[in-house]
Amino acid sequence: MLPRQQPSPNFGPRRDGLRPSLVVIHYTAMASAEDALARLCDPAAEVSAHYLISAQGGVTQMVDEDQRAWHAGQGEWAGLRDINSRSIGIELDNRGTHPFPEPQMAVLESLLRGILHRWQIAPEGVIGHSDMAPGRKQDPGPKFDWARLARQGLAGQGTRNSASKTLTTDAFVSAARAAGFTFAADPDTLLAATRLRFAPWRRGPLCAADLDLCHATHPSKWH
Repeated sequence: MLPRQQPSPNFGPRRDGLRPSLVVIHYTAMASAEDALARLCDPAAEVSAHYLISAQGGVTQMVDEDQRAWHAGQGEWAGLRDINSRSIGIELDNRGTHPFPEPQMAVLESLLRGILHRWQIAPEGVIGHSDMAPGRKQDPGPKFDWARLARQGLAGQGTRNSASKTLTTDAFVSAARAAGFTFAADPDTLLAATRLRFAPWRRGPLCAADLDLCHATHPSKWH
């Protein structure tokens, strides 16, 4: 797969000698891929990503993978900050209100396989924007099929050991932190973020199934 090239001026070197160890998936929340591309390449906007995938499956690369794109903003994952220096950002042409089309998902899967191989990134290193910035960001949203990626080894998936744990707010927060959700957030915000990732259909108060979270690869692998 050879992506179309449209360089964005909004990038810089990765800091402190860091290399990609995460992939952050976003949705554009714009009317079209063309509108999103214009913004991601506008120096006044000061935002970018490494790749944009249209709803039809077209791929545009805006920043080289070894460079630091400006896509993640303030956030934290597994105790680590400056996610831009640690990640490759992929924008999906979607407003978060409808499922992601098959051509787009198929191309995303192909792109992810190449990125994970090139940079030796574990599936658990593929996260959503909302994972690293609970409460601040919602993308890629409840319509994104994380389970599909997990079945192919392209993302982490939840554990199934809630029956062995006592259901308390503290137990849930501990499980969420261990899974990588370390950005400062209250329990309700954490609950919304973890459900968005692992169980977007679930409603109501904290339940035992909310303890079924994916444990993150040890942060030392992401320095």
